[in-house]
Amino acid sequence: MKTICIVGRPNVGKSTLFNKIVGSRVAITENTPGVTRDRIYADANWLGRDFTVIDTGGLDPSGQDEFMENIRAQVDIAIDTAQVIIFLVDGLVGLTQADIEIGKMLFRSKKKIILAVNKADSKGVLETEYDYYELGLGHPYMISAENSLGLGDLLDKVIEDLDASPEEEDYEDERIKVAFIGRPNVGKSSTINKLIGQNRSIVTDIPGTTRDSIDSKLDKGDSKFLFIDTAGLRKKNKIFENVERYSVVRTLASIERADVCIGMIDASVGVTEQDSKIIGYAHDQGKAIIIAVNKWDLIEKDNTTVKTFEEEIRAELPFALYAPIIFISAQTGQRLDNLLNLIEGVNENYNMRIQTGVLNDIINKAVLMNQPRADKGRQGKIYYGAQVSVRPPTFVIFVNDKDLIHFSYVRYLENEIRKNFGFEGTPIHLIIRNRNDKDM
Repeated sequence: MKTICIVGRPNVGKSTLFNKIVGSRVAITENTPGVTRDRIYADANWLGRDFTVIDTGGLDPSGQDEFMENIRAQVDIAIDTAQVIIFLVDGLVGLTQADIEIGKMLFRSKKKIILAVNKADSKGVLETEYDYYELGLGHPYMISAENSLGLGDLLDKVIEDLDASPEEEDYEDERIKVAFIGRPNVGKSSTINKLIGQNRSIVTDIPGTTRDSIDSKLDKGDSKFLFIDTAGLRKKNKIFENVERYSVVRTLASIERADVCIGMIDASVGVTEQDSKIIGYAHDQGKAIIIAVNKWDLIEKDNTTVKTFEEEIRAELPFALYAPIIFISAQTGQRLDNLLNLIEGVNENYNMRIQTGVLNDIINKAVLMNQPRADKGRQGKIYYGAQVSVRPPTFVIFVNDKDLIHFSYVRYLENEIRKNFGFEGTPIHLIIRNRNDKDM
């Protein structure tokens, strides 16, 4: 699929335009320069033509601080990726020296550049149209991203330029969607960067650097992964900025997108209440889960260290006993290849189906060893079971009266199924239903 990216100074309306094009609130929009610090991807469609849109961090060519250096690198990657670039400027502010410098950078890229002047619905902006020819980038499209003014003409030009750009191999592939979740500064971005071998996510030692969710692809042999780097979730009483509030929602949405969630834990801190909440949300959403203990290279170890850590994690995360634990270092790359193998195995379990006959053999043996308890003289009876879905594996167990089947017995049946099939890394759901129920 072909790609366009939106480039411009901070706070000119790039995220607002991005959201209008893709038709949903995907990028953070806030009246604070520099809010969008990583690039965001989303698919869009105009007049039946599919394409991908990249929203970039605000670019200030004169900025020398660490974030501006990283943002310039992000924009360079976006430019390398895109066939068409929308260069957005602020019509209220007018043409600035920074715009001129960015224009020169884009002109040198030899890509198709579309110049768009935002906030054209404001008084006097339309009269400045000819000022922008100074950039040497052709006709400026006067738009209002907020009110959709001129967006149709702009997108018509986008499609025209996309169709004129060289064709690339376009194919659909099945990727394992993996969300890296956890508190700020536990190493989510660093782990992804080490895995994919490039600095796609901005990484600093400042907690909360990744405010949006970022997608990165990795192909390794026959295996294809899509890594989703998420904003670190803070405790609610520490969320002061609107941006942080958006990030919480975005992180939860990223979990919903994922097949496998990597719950990142800082080995130097251990499991916290917030870790439990974040991983608990992934569990509640029925996602496959792996617990990755990062910064393991910083820990002094003896022959009991691993066991002690595992016991602590199991005690703090009793709802996710099925989740495998792996000890890694994003800094050194320790066990990251093992992590990829583990993701593949867990994803297979997440999609596993059991034949109905085999499932019922397991259930019948379980009932022979341990009958449901009687209640008020009535005996609970298990008739048969069937798997009705995957992702996560879900089973319906038909009984004579579901009120007679205690939750502890449901847990027992789950454990018996796991003894036979493992299902490492994935929750499994058991639905108890009366045999005469028509509802499936």
